[in-house]
Amino acid sequence: MRSIFREDHEIFREQVRRFVEREIVPFHGQWEKDGIVPKELWRKAGKEGLLCCMIPEAYGGGGGDFGHSAVIVEELARVNASAVGFTTHSDIIAPYILTYGTEEQKQRWLPSMARGEKIIAIGMTEPGTGSDLKAVRTTARRENDSYVVNGQKTFITNGQNAELVIMVCKTDPSRGAKGISLIVVEEGMEGFTKGRKLDKIGLRGQDTAELFFSDVRVPVENRLGDENAGFGYLMHELAQERLIIAVRACASIEAMLERTIAYTRDRKIFGQAVFDFQNSRFKLAHAKAKATMLRVFVDDCIARHMTRDLTPLTAAMVKLNSTELQNQLLDEFLQLHGGYGYMSEYVIGGAWVDARVMRIYGGTDEVMKEIIARAL
Repeated sequence: MRSIFREDHEIFREQVRRFVEREIVPFHGQWEKDGIVPKELWRKAGKEGLLCCMIPEAYGGGGGDFGHSAVIVEELARVNASAVGFTTHSDIIAPYILTYGTEEQKQRWLPSMARGEKIIAIGMTEPGTGSDLKAVRTTARRENDSYVVNGQKTFITNGQNAELVIMVCKTDPSRGAKGISLIVVEEGMEGFTKGRKLDKIGLRGQDTAELFFSDVRVPVENRLGDENAGFGYLMHELAQERLIIAVRACASIEAMLERTIAYTRDRKIFGQAVFDFQNSRFKLAHAKAKATMLRVFVDDCIARHMTRDLTPLTAAMVKLNSTELQNQLLDEFLQLHGGYGYMSEYVIGGAWVDARVMRIYGGTDEVMKEIIARAL
């Protein structure tokens, strides 16, 4: 039995599960074909209190804690609802506004985000920069009471649907990382355009886009926090993002393990169930042992984060371990499905493909190893 969740978390889980089964599972395949989730789903999720659940009620959020967010991550992972970008919106980006925004900014943006009326993205990655945020080339030049933003972003989750984008910009290019600021660009501002939906090998239903900025004039009051302090803000919030990735990976392993056990018990070959072959049982037993070990680590990290004791170092370790294990085990689960595992009608194939990016976004494996190595 897991001890990190309270009764209110489990009641919330029941609500989330009903919503996922009713509003997401029947339509997810079509969204993957379309390459985007309709905005109406966001409105429905907002109405049921499934967005920004960690944001205080004063700003339209659910007033919950990270346990509520973890429940949503786990329930989406359980059915591999990879098209739905709720977590990026609610738990990765909204905290920047809550933590660094002014009272006016919080009142202006957070309630509409919690209702699903405004979808938000964050513009970090650029062509040629990848995980190296210090190397961003997008600039925001101060002109009186405005910034003039120029640049390009790529691999932006929720990019097509977004009405708000927190832009990582150089406000003082001569200072490197110490010259980065976070500036909120709003849809409709002249010079802000969205490029094509990017064609990915996985996460096919999630709208990932290129964004372009040509002399976009943004009011100074759209800057989050202090000028040139953005890099520190980004580093402070990355621990939660990496934990979220680990939570999803762990829940994915557990859900796909259960599906694989059920499939191998039912599937017959050479006159007996696939499960009855020693090789199959041993692989599943080993997977169960590894998944259980990972679950203890992930739950410990969730508990630490709920008391704000999770360090960036531990967050890097849990992301590295969970995503590596997810990729390893999902490949074995697909193998146990045989040819059917490669068919899109079986969830395992989609989960296997979608898992690959988990070792890339939020900081690559190599970046995680560098963070850990520095502490040796």
